[in-house]
Amino acid sequence: MTDITPLLAVAHARALEWLSRVEARSVGARATRQQLLDALGGALPGQGEDAAAVLEALCTGADPGLVATVGPRYFGFVTGGAVPVTVATEWLASAWDQNGALYVMSPAAAVVEDIVSAWVLDLLGLPASSSVGFVTGCHMANFTCLAAARHEVLRRHGWDVEVQGLQKAPPLTVVVGGEVHVSVTGALRMLGIGTGELKVAEADAQGRMRPEALAAQLAGIRGPVIVCAQAGNVNTGASDPMASIIQIAHAHGAWVHVDGAFGLWAAAVPELAPQVAGLYQADSWATDAHKWLNVPYDSGLAIVAHPAPHRAALSLRASYLQRGNDEERMGMDWVPESSRRARGFALYTLIRSLGRRGVADLIRRTCAHARDMATRLAAVPGLTILNDVVLNQVLVRCASTRPDWDDDEMTRRVMAWVQAEGTCWAGGAVWQGRQVMRISVSNWSTTGDDIARAADAITRAYRAQSGPIGSAAT
Repeated sequence: MTDITPLLAVAHARALEWLSRVEARSVGARATRQQLLDALGGALPGQGEDAAAVLEALCTGADPGLVATVGPRYFGFVTGGAVPVTVATEWLASAWDQNGALYVMSPAAAVVEDIVSAWVLDLLGLPASSSVGFVTGCHMANFTCLAAARHEVLRRHGWDVEVQGLQKAPPLTVVVGGEVHVSVTGALRMLGIGTGELKVAEADAQGRMRPEALAAQLAGIRGPVIVCAQAGNVNTGASDPMASIIQIAHAHGAWVHVDGAFGLWAAAVPELAPQVAGLYQADSWATDAHKWLNVPYDSGLAIVAHPAPHRAALSLRASYLQRGNDEERMGMDWVPESSRRARGFALYTLIRSLGRRGVADLIRRTCAHARDMATRLAAVPGLTILNDVVLNQVLVRCASTRPDWDDDEMTRRVMAWVQAEGTCWAGGAVWQGRQVMRISVSNWSTTGDDIARAADAITRAYRAQSGPIGSAAT
């Protein structure tokens, strides 16, 4: 067997080098696509190269194109970092190389998933009998949960969609909020439900579905119905009024699915839990672990209150698939994949090392940093915070002082300046027709000093772009 020690030594040294300087480096990438192609590309090698040299070349060539998403001042895309114990765990998981499809393939991976499932349900206050699938992220978690929902609501109307398909099935109605996340509509498309078929319940100024709008959409509908609620709007952080929505939906016989990529974890913090009160009464929930729980990519959770339709929608049977007793976890029964890596190990070490209090503190701390960021930026004349900062999201609007730019253009220019300058990184979005800078504070390692530095950098960017025409940075 080839000695792997030199290769692991290279990986260890390069990883430590990266982590030791990630806090100080420019947060954004520093190379163009062409520069990366030149550094890493070339014709397909005819002869193999020394493996250690290949690793070194990859590290050197990729470095300018790496984004410091694990650093404390990356505020883009609701991206968490990676708590150190989870990085170490993923190294072990890669070395173990376990397949999480069947119990017999890795009893340890299967048992760990059972343990983590129970812990997650406890943390979130969800029914202990719920089934849990370990998927790539919230997009596939939404797909998984909505597949279970589709199966069950059609079954109640005498239709087995897994056997009979969709072409002649009873018409299925799906109601979403006015600020539904694209991962929900994407999952529904893959399940055969087009965006043009959706009924949309109006949302309020913070993106929360209005219960009366939901009731109006459901009025008169008698067939199979799914209602998609949201915990944590991707822009404002606001959550739908769960108790009211679920009560209205269930009165119409609807399955209620909650898209909670990050906002679901508000339920794990006592003072934030009222924002998602009634959450446990829903039928399914989708969330990420690589966002607020800060485990490495990729890690999502599909949680279903009713295991039977969950398994019916996803499980596969074949003579060669060695299955044991029902008490033995079959990971492939709960996810859209067969072969997959054992994602439960990193969540196991994270939750066990932090405990209930540590998980709550991680979420609580990032929310406090978001409020601090909003307070600092709101004090700068010309900068406006557009959302109520209820979780970790901050929307910033930059007023133009120049006759040649409107506020949208000013906001875009400030974002570009911030991303190029490198102290921090924040992305953009369009919120209610207006361009905004979207700041998401999700990283476990962010400190108050990081917030102060980032706020100062954004302030400098705004002032630089507000100067005389022709003087602004590009």
